[in-house]
Amino acid sequence: MAKPDKKRSRLIFRGVVLLLLASAILFSIFSKDKVKVLEVGDKAPDFELVDTEGNVHRLSDFKGQGVFLNFWGTWCPPCKKEMPYIEDQYKAFSKKGVHVMSVNIAESKLKVDSFREQYGLTFPVVIDKTRDVRDLYNVVPLPTTFLIDKDGKIVKIIKQEMSEEEIISLMESVLPQ
Repeated sequence: MAKPDKKRSRLIFRGVVLLLLASAILFSIFSKDKVKVLEVGDKAPDFELVDTEGNVHRLSDFKGQGVFLNFWGTWCPPCKKEMPYIEDQYKAFSKKGVHVMSVNIAESKLKVDSFREQYGLTFPVVIDKTRDVRDLYNVVPLPTTFLIDKDGKIVKIIKQEMSEEEIISLMESVLPQ
């Protein structure tokens, strides 16, 4: 008589586990906020982040100007490769009304400062400590760059490493007229 009780207990246990798993899956599918995936032509969502020196930067600070919004990490080889190109073009284009805003994804101030120093970066580098801006912009691979025109509209989304020639062309595409 002990064997059927053991089989029944095991069957009930398995049923409960399957029910819990199914419930968890359904909950995760239906309870998630539906995040809008940004596309070319969309208004770039405004945000506010702090740089490593404690200065607050808002995307809206650049209203009427072009923005090269770059998401990156210190550990990312393609990010390391394109940063000197971005710096060079920042120096050339910032006087013409195209600005770089560089968003590091949740790394320490020490790592970011060390990276900035190593690459001689002079453009604003902010840290998205909570990853909220990364999520707002649906950034998956690093680097990802958004080109934003003077009206705050996204004109291009690049989800890969860029050459210096590509960066020049992209910055030219958001020159304010």
